[in-house]
Amino acid sequence: MKIYTKTGDKGYTSLIGGTRVPKHHLRIESYGTVDELNSYVGLIRDQPITAHDKDVLKEIQDRLFTIGSSLAADPEKSRMVIPDLKPEDIELLEQEMDKMNETLPELRHFILPGGNNVISYCHIARCVCRRAERLTVHLAEESTVDEQVNVYLNRLSDYLFTLARKVGNDAGVPENNWIPRV
Repeated sequence: MKIYTKTGDKGYTSLIGGTRVPKHHLRIESYGTVDELNSYVGLIRDQPITAHDKDVLKEIQDRLFTIGSSLAADPEKSRMVIPDLKPEDIELLEQEMDKMNETLPELRHFILPGGNNVISYCHIARCVCRRAERLTVHLAEESTVDEQVNVYLNRLSDYLFTLARKVGNDAGVPENNWIPRV
């Protein structure tokens, strides 16, 4: 099987279900940004973090593939069975954040991104996640999007923020608090 098909050379691509759309279509932007997010999550997994955090991030990557599949399908024409998100997927993120927060200092300031590479990668992933969420919210105004997708992405950005704080705390890196000028 060749990896290139040449079918996208004129700026169009196919959704699951066969519908051809321009590569700048909001649906393509949505799942493309989820794919970008998944790559950043993989980059975080490749860092020196706990085995537990790596396992959770692997689960998140799987869910992001699920979201990408859902977004890549034409809701009107696709007959393919697409995996779906479950409430337990969102609950996992919430439970993980609750566990991490047990050991973190109380949040009293906005946090500036940075501190070390892992913290920075978490913040980059959080920002990409927020962009993916904005795109899928916009898409949901125009087309069918599983409502769990937006909830999951919203929770995931919170998880990535909390993970940034946790890995910094684990490494003894002080948080970079934003102290506004007055």
